[in-house]
Amino acid sequence: MTVLNVVVGITGGIAAYKAVAVVRALVLAGHDVHVVATDAALKFVGKPTLEAISRNTVHTDLYEGVAEVRHVAIGQAADLIVIAPATANSIAKLANGLADDLLGNTLLASTAPVVIAPAMHTEMWQNPATVANIEVLRSRGIHIVGPGVGQLTGKDSGPGRMSEPDEIVAAALAVVHPEDLLGRRILVTAGGTREALDPVRYIGNRSSGKQGLAIAVAAAARGAEVTLVGANLEVHAADSAGLTVVHVGSTLELEAAVTAAAPDADVVIMAAAVADYRPESVAPSKIKKETQGDTLQLTLVKNPDILAGLAVARRPGQTIVGFAAETEQRRDALLELGRAKIARKGADYLVLNRVGWTEGFATDGNEVIVVDAAGDIVSEASGSKASVAERILDLLI
Repeated sequence: MTVLNVVVGITGGIAAYKAVAVVRALVLAGHDVHVVATDAALKFVGKPTLEAISRNTVHTDLYEGVAEVRHVAIGQAADLIVIAPATANSIAKLANGLADDLLGNTLLASTAPVVIAPAMHTEMWQNPATVANIEVLRSRGIHIVGPGVGQLTGKDSGPGRMSEPDEIVAAALAVVHPEDLLGRRILVTAGGTREALDPVRYIGNRSSGKQGLAIAVAAAARGAEVTLVGANLEVHAADSAGLTVVHVGSTLELEAAVTAAAPDADVVIMAAAVADYRPESVAPSKIKKETQGDTLQLTLVKNPDILAGLAVARRPGQTIVGFAAETEQRRDALLELGRAKIARKGADYLVLNRVGWTEGFATDGNEVIVVDAAGDIVSEASGSKASVAERILDLLI
């Protein structure tokens, strides 16, 4: 299961008490839930309750955490945003892009899917202003859950009752994991290859395989038949559901596994960090410094270009996606490297990301630019590796 970073926005309506159950259901489903409550919301449900249920600090103040740029950081990190309840006032502000509080800033700073559960009196729900605002939000891809028909505050009854928490949670998670890859066969590589020097040592890289694994897990959740070729990758049982996992070590082993699986795949995603070179010879026993002296000389030979080979051998209708990890910090120079690489490789798409001592490899977040065969930017994504995986799959669909 992919653990999502879910932001639950709570606005000031009596249905805010139901938001506690929404938060609880998301937490029990295994997700990391962060509540952003408006001041009005806290008049209906207390911060201690929300913090106890979410297991995270509740954020309310636009001017807290300025040093960490919290007013945008929360939205940037989100994989999913759920607003429950969404009052008429909050819907109007969202439709007009207002950001006079932390919730408004969080929404504007995020590229994650947004699901709102309206809750208000019937007259407010049917008011032409609200009707128009809802249409604006739908046109922007925001998902609306409800409202239902039933008992409202006081003696009133009619349309405007907030949907039940389980319905909201199910609808929200379905937005993140739609089965839009049902029947598709996807081959994903992940991890980092290791080239043996002797039975003990190897030349390797710092790739954790988290991004490739996230893509495989997300594709399986969306209905795809997924083969994951993992290079020195530990795959936990919770992540392996729905995956056919093939474990490999070296670049030549990865090439053999991919070559065998690729002909049946609709999409091949080469997210593994593959060694460009390997030792010309491998020592049969441990290399000893006592016999080597002060220096050790190695002769390396070039490994096969697996991505280019896949592109040449692709069958009609098959999509090939490559990855390029670069240390270049300047955006224009990074794009220049990516465009040159996709031209050499012949892939359909290339996912560019910066790596370094503190970014890219072995981290939980990522920032990518995707270019197509013409070198044009077709997508950009940042946030958790799970959210980046979803955006890459969205592009392919």
